[in-house]
Amino acid sequence: MKVLIDMNLSPLWAAGLAREEFEAVHWSAIGAAPAADTAIMEYAARNGFVVLTHDLDFSAILAATRSARPSVVQIRATDTSFEIIGIAVVSALRQFKNELAAGALITVDPKRVRARVLPLLPYPD
Repeated sequence: MKVLIDMNLSPLWAAGLAREEFEAVHWSAIGAAPAADTAIMEYAARNGFVVLTHDLDFSAILAATRSARPSVVQIRATDTSFEIIGIAVVSALRQFKNELAAGALITVDPKRVRARVLPLLPYPD
């Protein structure tokens, strides 16, 4: 699995994920730091990456566009360092490997993990 790490997470995530046998790259290594979230999403979708972020804008983009790609893993925690939440993220990446390959939004917080299949559709009234 290829993981594209958003600018709002430390570049140290790439090394942590590589130790866990994921192909991971921080956006700063391949794109401009001030790039729009939509540009990061487009790059990830074109190149088969799962986006790892702490930014809620990525899920909002998925909801607004009803896109099935790219998959997004969003961290919902105060401390986003690999040392603190990395084990939970790695576990979620492994647990939801098939869903991420098909298109999913995974939310990881210190107490639980939630998964939604893409595209995100509005809840019925």
